[in-house]
Amino acid sequence: MNLYPAIDILGGRAVRLRQGRREDVTDYGTPVEMARRWQSAGARWLHIVDLDGAFEGRPVNTAAIASIRSECSGLQIEVGGGIRDMDAIRRLVEVGADRIILGTAAVEDPSLVDQAVGHFRDRIAVGIDARDGVVKLSGWTASAAITTLELARRLEDAGVGLVIHTDIARDGELGGVNVEGTRKLLEATGLDVIASGGVSTSDDLVRLAKLEHPRLEGVIIGKALYEGRIDLGRALVETHAR
Repeated sequence: MNLYPAIDILGGRAVRLRQGRREDVTDYGTPVEMARRWQSAGARWLHIVDLDGAFEGRPVNTAAIASIRSECSGLQIEVGGGIRDMDAIRRLVEVGADRIILGTAAVEDPSLVDQAVGHFRDRIAVGIDARDGVVKLSGWTASAAITTLELARRLEDAGVGLVIHTDIARDGELGGVNVEGTRKLLEATGLDVIASGGVSTSDDLVRLAKLEHPRLEGVIIGKALYEGRIDLGRALVETHAR
């Protein structure tokens, strides 16, 4: 189970939003500073979200992502936020993204998923962001008429291999990860899953690890890292020791 430190970029800064609300923001410095910090702690992957891109429907912080790649060459990075066409995917791959995360476009433009998977294969993942089992779109500002499991099965049929499942009611709340929702998604599909939303302490990582599911690919950690509730270096050692 990989641990993914999250770097959310808004206005060129590394921030955390509470339940995705743009007006409820905490600033943690520059994205490159945060990337160096997590790399120094032993991270192998970074989970980067272009929040401006998610709100505007097009990648905005590509230069910041390119800077992270340049300064932290040993890290693998996955990137999401506002990626709605093949040109955006190609541009992010060109600046060094190892994995591209589609979100809103996966619901509104299924043909893009087909094209992206056909061309980039396992470098494409899809983010399923949901509240109470209903998928949210456009930076979590709109609801889709589809449930988490319905979308997951559609994506699996389209050849997607990996999804990032975010329980947005828990995101930024430090209320505990949705272990049961993660388990249901793993059992109902053949997808690899990265869990996200609500991780508050190392106990959450233990609870996920206890699922002992071979397709639980990892977990994204945000606010708990930034507030010092989880020591990334220690968590990486404990997780990989299991």
